[in-house]
Amino acid sequence: MFRLQFSGMKLDKDLQIIQADVLVEIEGETVVEEAMCVDVGLPALLISCFESTEPNRWAPIDEWRSIPFFVCGCGDPECRAIGFRTRLLPEENEIEWVMVEQAEERAYREQESYRIAIPEYKAQVLNAADSFLTLVEKENYRPLMKETAAVVQGLVERLRLDLDRNGE
Repeated sequence: MFRLQFSGMKLDKDLQIIQADVLVEIEGETVVEEAMCVDVGLPALLISCFESTEPNRWAPIDEWRSIPFFVCGCGDPECRAIGFRTRLLPEENEIEWVMVEQAEERAYREQESYRIAIPEYKAQVLNAADSFLTLVEKENYRPLMKETAAVVQGLVERLRLDLDRNGE
């Protein structure tokens, strides 16, 4: 079982980031449970539904595919980031998440590994992205990566088509 939940999602108007209480549970284990910034890593989380990803917490914002899925909610890029290396395993209909710890200018260190059923994963990621889009539609959202909402919207549309095509 996989559960991804963004509760209490709100725009920090000063920092122009979307913060939420993030809960990630995999097979009954709580993997993430804390207040985090969710918009910066959301495009990378969405693209992980289609391709394997490698996080780099120091990647420039235009390299959004490499941003960790969750970063500290204070807005300081040097603060805590929770990144996962992902690998699609289509023959097993699963995605593998490997939590990584990163230090600047060094290779990351792999930690816990998890396997998640792809249909369940895609549905949870889509739900989180829909919540994000509903929020930013009502707000004067001006993020560092100006096209964040457009990138998320495009990936949501791609994900919906994929789910419809595969009957998931």
